[in-house]
Amino acid sequence: MTELTPRRRMLILAICCMSLFIVGLDITIVNIALPSLRVDLHSSVSGLQWVIDAYSLVLASLLVLSGSTADRVGRRRVFQIGLALFTLGSLACSLAPSLGWLIAFRALQAVGGSMLNPVAMSIITNTFTEPRERARAIGVWGGVVGLSMAAGPLLGGVLVAGLGWRSIFWVNVPVGVAAIVLAALFVPESRAAEPRGLDPVGQVLVLVTLASVTFGIIEGPNAGWASPLILGCFAVGAAALATLIPYENRRAQPLLDLNVFRSVPFSGATLIAVCAFGGLGGFLFLNAIYLQDVRGLSALQAGLYTLPMALTTAVIAPLSGRIVGARGPRLPLILAGAGIALAMIPLSRLAADTPVWVLAVSYVLFGFGMVNAPITNTAVSGMPRAQAGVAAAIASTSRQVGSSLGVAVIGAVVASGLGGDTALRFAVASHPAWWIIFVCGVAILTLGLVTTTARARATAARVEAPEPVTAAI
Repeated sequence: MTELTPRRRMLILAICCMSLFIVGLDITIVNIALPSLRVDLHSSVSGLQWVIDAYSLVLASLLVLSGSTADRVGRRRVFQIGLALFTLGSLACSLAPSLGWLIAFRALQAVGGSMLNPVAMSIITNTFTEPRERARAIGVWGGVVGLSMAAGPLLGGVLVAGLGWRSIFWVNVPVGVAAIVLAALFVPESRAAEPRGLDPVGQVLVLVTLASVTFGIIEGPNAGWASPLILGCFAVGAAALATLIPYENRRAQPLLDLNVFRSVPFSGATLIAVCAFGGLGGFLFLNAIYLQDVRGLSALQAGLYTLPMALTTAVIAPLSGRIVGARGPRLPLILAGAGIALAMIPLSRLAADTPVWVLAVSYVLFGFGMVNAPITNTAVSGMPRAQAGVAAAIASTSRQVGSSLGVAVIGAVVASGLGGDTALRFAVASHPAWWIIFVCGVAILTLGLVTTTARARATAARVEAPEPVTAAI
Protein backbone atom coordinates (compact mmCIF):
# COMPACT_ATOMS: atom_id res chain seq x y z
CA MET A 1 0.00 0.00 0.00
CA THR A 2 1.37 3.43 -0.94
CA GLU A 3 2.03 5.97 1.81
CA LEU A 4 -1.12 7.88 2.71
CA THR A 5 -1.32 11.39 4.13
CA PRO A 6 -2.66 11.79 7.69
CA ARG A 7 -5.77 13.50 6.31
CA ARG A 8 -6.41 10.60 3.91
CA ARG A 9 -5.98 8.06 6.70
CA MET A 10 -8.50 9.89 8.90
CA LEU A 11 -10.95 10.00 5.99
CA ILE A 12 -10.59 6.23 5.53
CA LEU A 13 -11.24 5.78 9.25
CA ALA A 14 -14.39 7.90 8.98
CA ILE A 15 -15.67 5.88 6.01
CA CYS A 16 -15.07 2.60 7.84
CA CYS A 17 -16.79 3.96 10.95
CA MET A 18 -19.89 4.70 8.88
CA SER A 19 -20.40 0.95 8.47
CA LEU A 20 -20.00 0.41 12.20
CA PHE A 21 -22.49 3.18 12.93
CA ILE A 22 -25.33 1.73 10.84
CA VAL A 23 -24.72 -1.80 12.17
CA GLY A 24 -24.64 -0.57 15.79
CA LEU A 25 -27.68 1.60 15.21
CA ASP A 26 -29.53 -1.40 13.79
CA ILE A 27 -29.21 -3.27 17.10
CA THR A 28 -31.01 -0.78 19.34
CA ILE A 29 -33.44 0.52 16.71
CA VAL A 30 -34.79 -2.95 15.89
CA ASN A 31 -35.24 -3.82 19.58
CA ILE A 32 -37.21 -0.63 20.20
CA ALA A 33 -39.52 -1.56 17.31
CA LEU A 34 -40.24 -5.14 18.48
CA PRO A 35 -43.59 -4.46 20.20
CA SER A 36 -44.87 -2.60 17.13
CA LEU A 37 -43.67 -5.45 14.93
CA ARG A 38 -45.48 -7.95 17.15
CA VAL A 39 -48.81 -6.15 16.76
CA ASP A 40 -48.53 -5.29 13.07
CA LEU A 41 -47.23 -8.68 11.91
CA HIS A 42 -49.10 -10.75 14.52
CA SER A 43 -45.90 -12.27 15.88
CA SER A 44 -45.30 -14.51 18.87
CA VAL A 45 -42.34 -14.14 21.22
CA SER A 46 -40.43 -16.73 19.19
CA GLY A 47 -41.16 -14.75 16.03
CA LEU A 48 -39.59 -11.66 17.59
CA GLN A 49 -36.59 -13.77 18.58
CA TRP A 50 -36.14 -14.79 14.94
CA VAL A 51 -36.26 -11.16 13.80
CA ILE A 52 -33.16 -10.60 15.94
CA ASP A 53 -31.46 -13.97 15.59
CA ALA A 54 -31.92 -14.35 11.82
CA TYR A 55 -29.51 -11.45 11.54
CA SER A 56 -26.98 -12.41 14.21
CA LEU A 57 -27.01 -16.11 13.29
CA VAL A 58 -26.23 -15.55 9.60
CA LEU A 59 -23.71 -12.88 10.55
CA ALA A 60 -21.87 -15.19 12.94
CA SER A 61 -21.78 -17.96 10.36
CA LEU A 62 -20.29 -15.84 7.58
CA LEU A 63 -17.87 -13.48 9.35
CA VAL A 64 -14.79 -15.68 9.01
CA LEU A 65 -15.57 -16.47 5.36
CA SER A 66 -16.05 -12.76 4.61
CA GLY A 67 -12.81 -11.85 6.36
CA SER A 68 -10.74 -14.43 4.50
CA THR A 69 -12.44 -13.57 1.20
CA ALA A 70 -11.58 -9.90 1.70
CA ASP A 71 -7.95 -10.79 2.36
CA ARG A 72 -7.94 -12.77 -0.90
CA VAL A 73 -9.96 -10.73 -3.45
CA GLY A 74 -9.62 -7.23 -2.04
CA ARG A 75 -10.80 -5.56 1.14
CA ARG A 76 -12.32 -2.48 -0.47
CA ARG A 77 -14.21 -4.58 -3.00
CA VAL A 78 -15.73 -6.86 -0.36
CA PHE A 79 -16.47 -3.85 1.87
CA GLN A 80 -18.43 -2.17 -0.95
CA ILE A 81 -20.32 -5.38 -1.75
CA GLY A 82 -21.22 -5.68 1.93
CA LEU A 83 -22.49 -2.10 2.03
CA ALA A 84 -24.60 -2.72 -1.07
CA LEU A 85 -26.18 -5.91 0.34
CA PHE A 86 -26.77 -4.36 3.76
CA THR A 87 -28.42 -1.32 2.16
CA LEU A 88 -30.54 -3.47 -0.15
CA GLY A 89 -31.52 -5.73 2.77
CA SER A 90 -32.53 -2.70 4.85
CA LEU A 91 -34.74 -1.38 2.06
CA ALA A 92 -36.31 -4.82 1.63
CA CYS A 93 -36.99 -5.06 5.39
CA SER A 94 -38.91 -1.80 5.22
CA LEU A 95 -41.17 -3.32 2.54
CA ALA A 96 -41.63 -6.79 4.13
CA PRO A 97 -45.30 -7.88 3.78
CA SER A 98 -45.15 -10.50 6.54
CA LEU A 99 -43.06 -11.80 9.41
CA GLY A 100 -41.53 -14.55 7.28
CA TRP A 101 -40.37 -12.09 4.65
CA LEU A 102 -38.97 -9.76 7.29
CA ILE A 103 -36.90 -12.61 8.77
CA ALA A 104 -35.64 -13.52 5.27
CA PHE A 105 -34.66 -9.92 4.52
CA ARG A 106 -32.93 -9.66 7.91
CA ALA A 107 -30.81 -12.62 6.79
CA LEU A 108 -29.95 -10.72 3.60
CA GLN A 109 -28.92 -7.76 5.75
CA ALA A 110 -26.65 -10.09 7.69
CA VAL A 111 -24.91 -11.38 4.56
CA GLY A 112 -23.92 -7.79 3.83
CA GLY A 113 -23.19 -7.07 7.49
CA SER A 114 -20.69 -9.93 7.62
CA MET A 115 -18.59 -8.00 5.08
CA LEU A 116 -18.62 -4.71 7.01
CA ASN A 117 -17.10 -4.52 10.48
CA PRO A 118 -14.37 -7.16 10.27
CA VAL A 119 -13.36 -6.04 6.78
CA ALA A 120 -13.47 -2.38 7.81
CA MET A 121 -11.26 -3.19 10.80
CA SER A 122 -8.76 -4.97 8.55
CA ILE A 123 -8.70 -1.87 6.32
CA ILE A 124 -8.00 0.27 9.37
CA THR A 125 -5.33 -2.13 10.60
CA ASN A 126 -3.52 -1.95 7.28
CA THR A 127 -3.98 1.83 7.00
CA PHE A 128 -2.71 2.73 10.47
CA THR A 129 0.49 0.69 10.66
CA GLU A 130 2.18 2.65 13.49
CA PRO A 131 1.08 1.10 16.82
CA ARG A 132 0.29 4.36 18.65
CA GLU A 133 -1.62 5.78 15.70
CA ARG A 134 -3.49 2.52 15.33
CA ALA A 135 -4.43 2.59 19.01
CA ARG A 136 -5.96 6.06 18.56
CA ALA A 137 -7.89 4.83 15.53
CA ILE A 138 -9.24 1.92 17.59
CA GLY A 139 -10.29 4.43 20.25
CA VAL A 140 -12.33 6.35 17.67
CA TRP A 141 -13.79 3.05 16.44
CA GLY A 142 -14.86 2.19 19.99
CA GLY A 143 -16.41 5.62 20.48
CA VAL A 144 -18.61 5.12 17.43
CA VAL A 145 -20.07 2.02 19.13
CA GLY A 146 -21.22 4.19 22.00
CA LEU A 147 -22.51 6.89 19.67
CA SER A 148 -24.57 4.44 17.61
CA MET A 149 -26.06 2.86 20.73
CA ALA A 150 -26.85 6.29 22.18
CA ALA A 151 -28.58 7.41 18.99
CA GLY A 152 -30.47 4.14 18.45
CA PRO A 153 -33.11 4.22 21.22
CA LEU A 154 -34.06 7.87 20.75
CA LEU A 155 -33.97 7.83 16.94
CA GLY A 156 -35.83 4.52 16.87
CA GLY A 157 -38.47 5.85 19.25
CA VAL A 158 -38.98 8.98 17.16
CA LEU A 159 -39.24 7.01 13.91
CA VAL A 160 -41.56 4.28 15.22
CA ALA A 161 -43.82 6.81 16.96
CA GLY A 162 -43.99 9.13 13.96
CA LEU A 163 -43.68 6.92 10.88
CA GLY A 164 -44.06 3.31 12.04
CA TRP A 165 -41.62 0.44 12.46
CA ARG A 166 -40.75 0.25 8.75
CA SER A 167 -39.01 3.62 8.95
CA ILE A 168 -36.25 2.25 11.22
CA PHE A 169 -34.70 0.54 8.20
CA TRP A 170 -34.72 3.67 6.05
CA VAL A 171 -31.88 5.22 8.07
CA ASN A 172 -29.38 2.70 6.71
CA VAL A 173 -30.07 3.48 3.04
CA PRO A 174 -28.56 6.97 2.61
CA VAL A 175 -25.62 6.16 4.91
CA GLY A 176 -24.91 2.94 3.02
CA VAL A 177 -25.06 4.62 -0.39
CA ALA A 178 -22.76 7.46 0.78
CA ALA A 179 -20.25 4.96 2.21
CA ILE A 180 -20.16 3.00 -1.08
CA VAL A 181 -19.36 6.15 -3.08
CA LEU A 182 -16.78 7.44 -0.58
CA ALA A 183 -15.05 4.04 -0.40
CA ALA A 184 -14.70 4.02 -4.18
CA LEU A 185 -13.16 7.48 -4.13
CA PHE A 186 -10.84 7.38 -1.14
CA VAL A 187 -10.20 3.85 0.20
CA PRO A 188 -7.24 2.13 -1.51
CA GLU A 189 -7.52 -1.54 -2.41
CA SER A 190 -5.49 -3.97 -0.31
CA ARG A 191 -5.02 -7.73 -0.11
CA ALA A 192 -3.10 -10.16 2.04
CA ALA A 193 0.23 -11.31 0.61
CA GLU A 194 -0.60 -14.90 1.59
CA PRO A 195 -4.38 -15.20 2.08
CA ARG A 196 -5.97 -18.31 3.49
CA GLY A 197 -7.64 -20.81 1.19
CA LEU A 198 -11.39 -21.31 1.21
CA ASP A 199 -12.90 -23.99 3.45
CA PRO A 200 -16.48 -24.73 2.27
CA VAL A 201 -16.83 -27.86 4.44
CA GLY A 202 -15.84 -25.97 7.57
CA GLN A 203 -18.18 -23.14 6.63
CA VAL A 204 -21.16 -25.50 6.28
CA LEU A 205 -20.34 -27.20 9.59
CA VAL A 206 -20.21 -23.86 11.41
CA LEU A 207 -23.57 -22.81 9.93
CA VAL A 208 -25.21 -26.16 10.78
CA THR A 209 -23.88 -26.04 14.36
CA LEU A 210 -25.12 -22.52 15.08
CA ALA A 211 -28.42 -22.80 13.21
CA SER A 212 -29.52 -26.12 14.69
CA VAL A 213 -28.72 -25.17 18.29
CA THR A 214 -30.34 -21.74 17.98
CA PHE A 215 -33.45 -23.21 16.36
CA GLY A 216 -33.74 -25.76 19.15
CA ILE A 217 -33.48 -23.13 21.88
CA ILE A 218 -35.96 -20.71 20.30
CA GLU A 219 -38.59 -23.29 19.34
CA GLY A 220 -38.16 -25.47 22.43
CA PRO A 221 -40.89 -23.78 24.51
CA ASN A 222 -43.44 -24.17 21.69
CA ALA A 223 -42.56 -27.65 20.39
CA GLY A 224 -41.62 -29.12 23.78
CA TRP A 225 -38.07 -29.65 24.99
CA ALA A 226 -38.40 -33.44 24.75
CA SER A 227 -39.99 -33.44 21.29
CA PRO A 228 -38.19 -35.33 18.50
CA LEU A 229 -37.73 -32.06 16.54
CA ILE A 230 -35.92 -30.23 19.34
CA LEU A 231 -33.86 -33.23 20.45
CA GLY A 232 -32.93 -33.80 16.81
CA CYS A 233 -31.78 -30.18 16.46
CA PHE A 234 -29.47 -30.48 19.44
CA ALA A 235 -28.17 -33.84 18.19
CA VAL A 236 -27.40 -32.37 14.76
CA GLY A 237 -25.63 -29.41 16.37
CA ALA A 238 -23.52 -31.67 18.57
CA ALA A 239 -22.62 -33.93 15.65
CA ALA A 240 -21.64 -30.96 13.46
CA LEU A 241 -19.43 -29.53 16.21
CA ALA A 242 -17.85 -32.92 16.88
CA THR A 243 -17.03 -33.17 13.18
CA LEU A 244 -15.84 -29.57 12.85
CA ILE A 245 -13.10 -29.66 15.49
CA PRO A 246 -11.05 -32.64 14.21
CA TYR A 247 -11.65 -31.60 10.60
CA GLU A 248 -10.25 -28.10 11.20
CA ASN A 249 -7.31 -29.50 13.15
CA ARG A 250 -6.26 -31.58 10.13
CA ARG A 251 -6.37 -28.71 7.62
CA ALA A 252 -3.23 -26.76 6.74
CA GLN A 253 -5.32 -23.58 6.34
CA PRO A 254 -8.43 -24.06 8.50
CA LEU A 255 -11.45 -21.80 8.53
CA LEU A 256 -11.02 -21.53 12.30
CA ASP A 257 -7.40 -21.69 13.38
CA LEU A 258 -7.85 -23.50 16.70
CA ASN A 259 -4.18 -22.95 17.51
CA VAL A 260 -4.93 -19.36 18.59
CA PHE A 261 -7.07 -20.66 21.45
CA ARG A 262 -3.82 -21.72 23.16
CA SER A 263 -3.54 -18.05 24.07
CA VAL A 264 -5.39 -17.54 27.36
CA PRO A 265 -6.05 -13.83 26.66
CA PHE A 266 -7.53 -14.72 23.25
CA SER A 267 -9.70 -17.52 24.62
CA GLY A 268 -10.74 -15.37 27.56
CA ALA A 269 -11.64 -12.44 25.34
CA THR A 270 -13.70 -14.76 23.14
CA LEU A 271 -15.67 -16.06 26.14
CA ILE A 272 -16.05 -12.53 27.51
CA ALA A 273 -17.47 -11.40 24.16
CA VAL A 274 -19.99 -14.26 24.20
CA CYS A 275 -21.08 -13.40 27.75
CA ALA A 276 -21.16 -9.63 27.17
CA PHE A 277 -23.09 -9.72 23.92
CA GLY A 278 -25.33 -12.51 25.19
CA GLY A 279 -26.20 -10.30 28.15
CA LEU A 280 -26.68 -7.24 25.95
CA GLY A 281 -28.85 -9.06 23.40
CA GLY A 282 -31.06 -10.52 26.11
CA PHE A 283 -31.25 -7.20 27.97
CA LEU A 284 -32.35 -5.20 24.94
CA PHE A 285 -34.88 -7.87 23.94
CA LEU A 286 -36.51 -8.04 27.38
CA ASN A 287 -36.36 -4.34 28.06
CA ALA A 288 -38.11 -3.26 24.84
CA ILE A 289 -41.03 -5.63 25.45
CA TYR A 290 -41.26 -4.74 29.16
CA LEU A 291 -41.33 -0.97 28.65
CA GLN A 292 -43.92 -1.00 25.88
CA ASP A 293 -46.11 -4.06 26.55
CA VAL A 294 -46.02 -4.09 30.36
CA ARG A 295 -45.64 -0.41 31.26
CA GLY A 296 -47.63 0.79 28.24
CA LEU A 297 -45.04 3.29 27.03
CA SER A 298 -44.83 4.49 23.46
CA ALA A 299 -41.77 3.67 21.37
CA LEU A 300 -40.48 7.21 21.87
CA GLN A 301 -40.94 7.04 25.64
CA ALA A 302 -39.18 3.64 25.71
CA GLY A 303 -36.28 5.14 23.80
CA LEU A 304 -36.03 7.98 26.30
CA TYR A 305 -36.12 5.53 29.22
CA THR A 306 -33.12 3.62 27.89
CA LEU A 307 -31.17 6.74 26.98
CA PRO A 308 -29.19 6.72 30.30
CA MET A 309 -27.65 3.37 29.36
CA ALA A 310 -26.82 4.49 25.84
CA LEU A 311 -25.33 7.81 26.95
CA THR A 312 -23.25 6.06 29.60
CA THR A 313 -21.93 3.74 26.90
CA ALA A 314 -21.13 6.70 24.65
CA VAL A 315 -19.04 8.28 27.42
CA ILE A 316 -17.41 5.13 28.78
CA ALA A 317 -16.46 3.44 25.49
CA PRO A 318 -13.64 5.87 24.58
CA LEU A 319 -12.63 6.19 28.24
CA SER A 320 -12.26 2.42 28.40
CA GLY A 321 -9.93 2.56 25.39
CA ARG A 322 -7.71 5.06 27.16
CA ILE A 323 -7.59 2.93 30.31
CA VAL A 324 -6.65 -0.14 28.26
CA GLY A 325 -3.87 1.82 26.58
CA ALA A 326 -2.52 3.13 29.88
CA ARG A 327 -3.12 0.24 32.29
CA GLY A 328 -4.23 -2.78 30.29
CA PRO A 329 -7.62 -4.54 30.03
CA ARG A 330 -7.95 -5.78 33.63
CA LEU A 331 -9.70 -2.77 35.23
CA PRO A 332 -12.26 -2.19 32.42
CA LEU A 333 -13.24 -5.87 32.45
CA ILE A 334 -13.68 -5.88 36.22
CA LEU A 335 -15.78 -2.72 36.12
CA ALA A 336 -17.85 -4.00 33.19
CA GLY A 337 -18.59 -7.35 34.82
CA ALA A 338 -19.43 -5.77 38.17
CA GLY A 339 -21.66 -3.17 36.53
CA ILE A 340 -23.65 -5.73 34.55
CA ALA A 341 -24.10 -7.98 37.60
CA LEU A 342 -25.15 -5.16 39.92
CA ALA A 343 -27.58 -3.79 37.32
CA MET A 344 -29.46 -7.09 37.26
CA ILE A 345 -30.11 -7.34 41.01
CA PRO A 346 -32.99 -4.79 41.12
CA LEU A 347 -34.33 -6.06 37.78
CA SER A 348 -34.55 -9.59 39.18
CA ARG A 349 -37.60 -8.34 41.15
CA LEU A 350 -39.07 -6.43 38.23
CA ALA A 351 -42.76 -5.52 38.41
CA ALA A 352 -45.12 -3.51 36.27
CA ASP A 353 -44.82 -0.57 38.68
CA THR A 354 -41.07 -0.69 39.43
CA PRO A 355 -39.99 2.91 40.16
CA VAL A 356 -38.44 4.75 37.23
CA TRP A 357 -35.37 5.70 39.28
CA VAL A 358 -34.64 2.01 39.88
CA LEU A 359 -34.74 1.35 36.15
CA ALA A 360 -32.49 4.36 35.50
CA VAL A 361 -29.89 3.16 38.01
CA SER A 362 -29.87 -0.29 36.42
CA TYR A 363 -29.45 1.20 32.94
CA VAL A 364 -26.50 3.31 34.02
CA LEU A 365 -24.86 0.43 35.89
CA PHE A 366 -25.13 -1.89 32.93
CA GLY A 367 -21.77 -0.48 31.90
CA PHE A 368 -21.51 -2.41 28.65
CA GLY A 369 -19.28 0.24 27.09
CA MET A 370 -16.29 -0.91 29.15
CA VAL A 371 -16.15 -4.31 27.44
CA ASN A 372 -15.38 -3.46 23.83
CA ALA A 373 -11.94 -1.88 24.14
CA PRO A 374 -10.30 -4.70 26.14
CA ILE A 375 -11.78 -7.32 23.83
CA THR A 376 -10.61 -5.35 20.82
CA ASN A 377 -7.06 -5.05 22.07
CA THR A 378 -6.54 -8.57 23.40
CA ALA A 379 -8.77 -10.98 21.47
CA VAL A 380 -6.45 -11.72 18.58
CA SER A 381 -3.07 -10.69 19.90
CA GLY A 382 -0.35 -12.56 18.05
CA MET A 383 -2.20 -12.93 14.74
CA PRO A 384 -0.37 -11.64 11.65
CA ARG A 385 -1.49 -8.33 10.19
CA ALA A 386 -1.59 -9.90 6.72
CA GLN A 387 -4.57 -11.96 7.93
CA ALA A 388 -6.32 -9.01 9.53
CA GLY A 389 -9.67 -9.91 7.98
CA VAL A 390 -9.65 -13.41 9.44
CA ALA A 391 -8.39 -12.15 12.79
CA ALA A 392 -11.11 -9.51 13.06
CA ALA A 393 -13.76 -11.98 11.92
CA ILE A 394 -12.93 -14.57 14.60
CA ALA A 395 -13.36 -11.96 17.33
CA SER A 396 -16.55 -10.58 15.77
CA THR A 397 -17.98 -14.08 15.43
CA SER A 398 -17.83 -14.59 19.19
CA ARG A 399 -19.87 -11.42 19.67
CA GLN A 400 -22.58 -12.53 17.25
CA VAL A 401 -22.70 -16.04 18.69
CA GLY A 402 -23.22 -14.46 22.10
CA SER A 403 -25.97 -12.20 20.79
CA SER A 404 -27.76 -15.12 19.10
CA LEU A 405 -27.56 -17.33 22.18
CA GLY A 406 -28.54 -14.49 24.51
CA VAL A 407 -31.76 -13.71 22.65
CA ALA A 408 -32.51 -17.41 22.11
CA VAL A 409 -31.89 -18.58 25.69
CA ILE A 410 -33.41 -15.60 27.49
CA GLY A 411 -36.40 -15.46 25.15
CA ALA A 412 -36.97 -19.19 25.68
CA VAL A 413 -36.82 -18.81 29.46
CA VAL A 414 -39.42 -16.04 29.39
CA ALA A 415 -41.65 -17.89 26.90
CA SER A 416 -41.62 -20.96 29.14
CA GLY A 417 -42.85 -18.88 32.09
CA LEU A 418 -45.63 -17.03 30.28
CA GLY A 419 -49.24 -17.99 30.80
CA GLY A 420 -52.46 -16.14 30.08
CA ASP A 421 -52.07 -12.45 29.32
CA THR A 422 -48.51 -11.75 28.18
CA ALA A 423 -48.48 -8.18 29.52
CA LEU A 424 -49.57 -9.30 32.99
CA ARG A 425 -47.18 -12.25 33.23
CA PHE A 426 -44.14 -10.88 31.44
CA ALA A 427 -42.52 -9.04 34.37
CA VAL A 428 -42.67 -12.10 36.63
CA ALA A 429 -41.66 -14.50 33.85
CA SER A 430 -38.59 -12.36 33.16
CA HIS A 431 -37.09 -12.78 36.66
CA PRO A 432 -35.00 -15.90 35.84
CA ALA A 433 -33.78 -14.21 32.66
CA TRP A 434 -32.34 -11.24 34.59
CA TRP A 435 -30.44 -13.71 36.79
CA ILE A 436 -28.97 -15.31 33.66
CA ILE A 437 -27.60 -11.89 32.66
CA PHE A 438 -26.31 -11.49 36.22
CA VAL A 439 -24.31 -14.70 35.75
CA CYS A 440 -22.94 -13.27 32.49
CA GLY A 441 -21.67 -10.24 34.42
CA VAL A 442 -20.01 -12.40 37.07
CA ALA A 443 -18.38 -14.48 34.31
CA ILE A 444 -16.97 -11.33 32.68
CA LEU A 445 -15.52 -10.16 36.00
CA THR A 446 -14.00 -13.58 36.75
CA LEU A 447 -12.54 -14.02 33.27
CA GLY A 448 -11.16 -10.48 33.43
CA LEU A 449 -9.24 -11.41 36.57
CA VAL A 450 -8.03 -14.81 35.34
CA THR A 451 -7.00 -13.93 31.79
CA THR A 452 -5.01 -10.77 32.51
CA THR A 453 -2.39 -12.24 34.83
CA ALA A 454 1.29 -12.42 33.86
CA ARG A 455 1.01 -16.20 33.50
CA ALA A 456 -1.98 -15.84 31.16
CA ARG A 457 -0.20 -13.23 29.04
CA ALA A 458 2.79 -15.53 28.70
CA THR A 459 0.64 -18.08 26.85
CA ALA A 460 0.05 -15.54 24.06
CA ALA A 461 3.77 -15.55 23.28
CA ARG A 462 3.59 -19.27 22.51
CA VAL A 463 1.10 -18.68 19.70
CA GLU A 464 3.35 -18.23 16.68
CA ALA A 465 2.60 -14.99 14.84
CA PRO A 466 4.91 -12.31 13.52
CA GLU A 467 2.82 -9.23 14.32
CA PRO A 468 -0.14 -8.36 16.59
CA VAL A 469 -3.46 -7.20 15.22
CA THR A 470 -6.63 -5.85 16.76
CA ALA A 471 -10.10 -7.25 16.42
CA ALA A 472 -13.30 -5.65 15.28
CA ILE A 473 -15.74 -4.11 17.68
